[in-house]
Amino acid sequence: MAVTSLRPEVTDLLSRLIQVDTTNPPGNETAAAELLREYLEANGLQCELYSRVPERANLVARIPGRGEGPSLLFLGHTDVVLADPSEWSVPPFSGEIRDGEIWGRGALDMKGHVAANAVAIASLVREGFEPAGDLIFAATADEEVGDDFGLSWLCSEHPNAIRCDYAVNEGGGDRLTVGDAVFWVVATAEKLTAPFNIRVHGRSGHASMPGIADNALVKAAKLIERIAEYRPEPQIQQEVEVFLQAVLGEVPSPETAVARTRERDRIVAEQIEPLLTPTFAPTMISASRKRNVIPALCEIVVDCRLLPGQTPAQIEPVVRSVLGSDIEYDLEFLKAEGGTRSALDTPLWAAVESFVADLEPGAAPVPVICAGFTDSHWLREAFGTVVYGFFPYRTMTPELAAALIHSADERVPASDLELGVDWLRHVARTVCV
Repeated sequence: MAVTSLRPEVTDLLSRLIQVDTTNPPGNETAAAELLREYLEANGLQCELYSRVPERANLVARIPGRGEGPSLLFLGHTDVVLADPSEWSVPPFSGEIRDGEIWGRGALDMKGHVAANAVAIASLVREGFEPAGDLIFAATADEEVGDDFGLSWLCSEHPNAIRCDYAVNEGGGDRLTVGDAVFWVVATAEKLTAPFNIRVHGRSGHASMPGIADNALVKAAKLIERIAEYRPEPQIQQEVEVFLQAVLGEVPSPETAVARTRERDRIVAEQIEPLLTPTFAPTMISASRKRNVIPALCEIVVDCRLLPGQTPAQIEPVVRSVLGSDIEYDLEFLKAEGGTRSALDTPLWAAVESFVADLEPGAAPVPVICAGFTDSHWLREAFGTVVYGFFPYRTMTPELAAALIHSADERVPASDLELGVDWLRHVARTVCV
């Protein structure tokens, strides 16, 4: 299954992609799109750049299908998060290749996947691959911040460029070992990000005379404690049910699922825990701008993640109950995104199963809800696309990958890049028939 000759190709392309600084903001993803276009056109693919503003282009390339089967999209974003060079062992945009690993911001999230997408579709073109339905590659902008210039914009303004039946994105690919069993994680759903603001009211005054004021910051601290202490009632949704059945051989009650899983594997239990309930994490607070002024207003931002199917309207009464009625505040939910899922009984799932069976006999793919946030929901919402997050990592452990994403010394083994190319070539030859 492996195509050994593609490892140097994908390694070189990723190294060059990392050297293009696409820190978002401001993004400047056009430079990465141009690099990819040069590579793809040299391999016989036609490319189009779509941009809301000139410096933030999205690239779309395709192998046209015969019109006899489903279309498949390789999806990836080219923007990356900030990197502080003082925290790194190498310059974060060096793309340095060291001991079989490619170092730099975006190696894992997600220029490595983007490079593998490009090499997979380029290698298929070179081999004369003729799919039944279109095979599409999209390298999009602005996933890390707001998606005002990336996939959501493409779906609304250029839907025919991106419309597809199936898609492969980020969000899964971890290899889990539980006892003697091996499982490969596939993100088939994602939580809904539903942040909210709490504005706590008081009365200002000089800090030298705190008794004559009503300190909004002190009152806000009480509300933060209430949020931190709240434990929502757990529930087991369909993805977690399949996961638990595979890993434990049973589906325990929602109240005991984490403890039962922890008996088998602590790390797996930590991954499952946020998938059983909504989560509420106070992350930002602002009050007085002067040391000697007691604030009359304190604002708290809470990162709230809801399970698929839950809505801010449903959860708002719960939040108000947790906060109580003894402290004056205003509650405002901000823009909610995500919270979608894809079915499991699909040709795309069958492709994952066959790939895992060939890769590691005896291992099994398992679905999960992605606790974070990806671009997958735009495709599900716009076109009803079946989207899975799956890019397999066998050399790098899930623990190390989680520690490196959005952190210093981000890197990816070349062997895992090659494995990703193998998967993408396999899914194309399996689904686009």
